[in-house]
Amino acid sequence: MRAIKIIVEKHNDGYVAYPLGIKGVVVGEGDSYEEALADVKSAMRCHIETFGQEVLEEESPLLEAFVAEAEVPI
Repeated sequence: MRAIKIIVEKHNDGYVAYPLGIKGVVVGEGDSYEEALADVKSAMRCHIETFGQEVLEEESPLLEAFVAEAEVPI
């Protein structure tokens, strides 16, 4: 087993989830947080089974991820 950080975004029409530290594009979606998380986990398993362990970064330098908001002039 290996812990992989996953970003889950909430949008007007549902949730989108994607992992950090995996080479290639892996995305999950759902109507709820739980559905998106389950979908991306399934997609990650399929991606690793298809392309092998090489898609996993050796050791991710990422310890934590934060979301910040900044106002910019437009």
